[in-house]
Amino acid sequence: MGVLSGIRVVEFEAIGPAPFGTMLLADMGADVVRIDRPVKASDLGPKLEGKRADITGRNRRSVTLDLKNPHSVAAALELIERADVLIEGFRPGTMERLGLGPDVALARNPRLIYARMTGWGQTGPMADRAGHDLNYIALSGVLSSIGPAGGRPVPPLNLVGDYGGGGMLLALGVLAALVNVQRGGAGQVVDAAMTEGAAQLGSVIWGLLAGGHWQEARGSNLLDGGAPWYDTYETLDGRYMAIGPIESRFYGQMLEVLGLCDADLPKQHDRSGWPCLREAFTTAFRSRTRAQWVEAFDGSDACVAPVLGLAEASKHPHSVARGSFIEVDGVVQPVPAPRFLGTPSAQPKPAPERGGQGAQALRDWGFDSAAIERLRELGLGFKTGA
Repeated sequence: MGVLSGIRVVEFEAIGPAPFGTMLLADMGADVVRIDRPVKASDLGPKLEGKRADITGRNRRSVTLDLKNPHSVAAALELIERADVLIEGFRPGTMERLGLGPDVALARNPRLIYARMTGWGQTGPMADRAGHDLNYIALSGVLSSIGPAGGRPVPPLNLVGDYGGGGMLLALGVLAALVNVQRGGAGQVVDAAMTEGAAQLGSVIWGLLAGGHWQEARGSNLLDGGAPWYDTYETLDGRYMAIGPIESRFYGQMLEVLGLCDADLPKQHDRSGWPCLREAFTTAFRSRTRAQWVEAFDGSDACVAPVLGLAEASKHPHSVARGSFIEVDGVVQPVPAPRFLGTPSAQPKPAPERGGQGAQALRDWGFDSAAIERLRELGLGFKTGA
C-alpha cells in the first residue's frame, strides 16, 4: 500500500538521517530491504537487545551481510541490480573501497538512484571528517541563531541537521530523481549533505537578514524569542504555554483572553516596549494553571497552545481525533505523514530483527530457491521461513 508501492529500496545500515529518510519512503509504501551487519544482539548493547524500539527502522525487511567479506560485493550487487534506489550513510569513499561505489552500481543498474547521506557532503576539504548533527548545523550558520539573548547557542535536539536538513532532504532528492527516471532520464547520484540541508531550512532567515530585518544577536528577533509575543510562558503549575500571535488581529484576541485589553501597554511592534510587554505576559500566565489557560483559549484564534510533553502529545484531543499517533508493538509513535487520501499508507510495522523477514523479501524481489541459496553461499544472511 502507498504511493510508492512497487519501488524497491536497498538500504545499507546506518544511524540518524539515512534511516529517517528511508523510513519516509517506506511509510509511503516503498519495499525496503536493509542490509544489516551480521552481529549478535548482545554485541549491540542493552538498548537494542531483543525487539528494538527503533521507530525510524520501521517498515523494513532485513538481510545481513559482512561487507568486509570478499564475496559480499557479489551478494550486494545481486540486490542492487533489482533495486530502484540505494541508500547509504557512510563517510565518502567507504562504498568505493568496498567495491560498491556509484560507478560499479550504476554500471550494473543504469536506472538506479544512488542516494548518499553525509554531514559535510561528498566533496570539499571537510568531507572525510567525523561529525554529528550539532557540528553540521554549527557550520551551516543556523545554530548561531538558536538560543536565549545573551546566552550560548542551544542544540535544537538533532532535528535541524539529522532529520530536517538530512533525512527529509535525502527523501526529497530520491523522489525527484525517481520522477526523472520515470520521465526517461538515467539513474544518478543524490548527494545530500546536512550542512546544506540545514542552511536551506534557514532560507527565510537569510532573506530577513539581507533585508535588514534580522539581527545576528540571539533572542532579539521576531522568531527567536526576542519578540515577547512569540515565546513561551510559565503557568501557575510550572508548565508552559506557547504564544505566537504575529498578526494584529490574533494579538488582539490574545490580549482579550489574558485580560489585558484595557491595560496601558506599549504597541505590539514597538521594540522599546517589549520588556514591558514580556513582564505583563509573564505575570498574566502565572496567574492560572496550564489547564485553565487551555480552557480559556479554547476556540480562539489567538495562536496560543500548551507546551505538551512527548507522552502527552499523543493524548491531546486533536491528535486523538486525527489518529496522529499509533501504537505498534507496544511503542507509541507518529503515524506516516503526509496523508494520501487516494492511496493511504499502511499501518507501520516494527523494525525487523537482523535478518528478519529477509527470506520472504528475496522471494518477493524475484529470487528463486537456487538464487537464494547462491546468495546464502556468498554470505547473505536471513532467517529461514521469515
